[in-house]
Amino acid sequence: MGQSLGCIQVDQSTVAVKEHFGKFDKVLEPGCHCVPWCFGYGLAGKLSLRVNQLDVRCETKTKDNVFVTVVASVQYRALSDKAADAFYKLSNTKQQVQAYVFDVIRANVPKLPLDDVFLQKNDIARGVEEELEKAMSGYGFEIVQTLIVDIEPDQHVKRSMNEINAAARMRLAATEKAEAEKILQIKRAEGEAESKYLSGLGIARQRQAIVDGLRDSVLAFSENVPGTSSKDVMDMVLLTQYFDTMKEIGASSKSNAVFLPHGPGAVRDIASQIREGPLQADNVNQS
Repeated sequence: MGQSLGCIQVDQSTVAVKEHFGKFDKVLEPGCHCVPWCFGYGLAGKLSLRVNQLDVRCETKTKDNVFVTVVASVQYRALSDKAADAFYKLSNTKQQVQAYVFDVIRANVPKLPLDDVFLQKNDIARGVEEELEKAMSGYGFEIVQTLIVDIEPDQHVKRSMNEINAAARMRLAATEKAEAEKILQIKRAEGEAESKYLSGLGIARQRQAIVDGLRDSVLAFSENVPGTSSKDVMDMVLLTQYFDTMKEIGASSKSNAVFLPHGPGAVRDIASQIREGPLQADNVNQS
């Protein structure tokens, strides 16, 4: 009914293009307008002012001869003050935008190795946006944002990159493990050295205590039993220790076969060897 009377409605975020006998007349803003068709006026069409998004998939090659698919997302919109240019100058806006995106990506990506393509994707997106802004502003469009949303190398390349990354991490793990084992061995060696040092101190103190005990025993026995010499006391002490040693060897269940000379004569020989040892050492030191 409204169109038959020459009245049309333009929705919000939309403009309409009015013509007079096929010639551009003016741009109609949102609202109700009178277009008397009987006087040669007509509506050429409507143009949306909302932001449109176009995803462009571009296959190209990097500097190191790796084929990748770069996905660029372009957000653009028509300008209300240039609605006539946006409506009349371009027959297919999406194809025009896609052509410029292809041109910029295929001009920049072949200059970069694959790793740099991932690192410099923001620079690539900025280059695409600047080129589109210069080209599309003359057609009445504004480039709102350009994003590189995905970079897809060939499947074989992705598998190789994952294997290289895994090998590097395994090498790092092996290095850390070897370093940890080195530290454990050093600490273990330090512990053994400290243990041996303390064991040596214990043995030295034990022997010192034995010597002090023997000396006190000899002196006490010589004083309490008249007529005995230090030699007699030492023979008795050695005999006692000899039988104690035999007792310990026989009581141990884990001892191997041990052959020792036994008898009073053997004890006397052992005692003489013990006494003559320090004397021979003194003679050697004096000579």
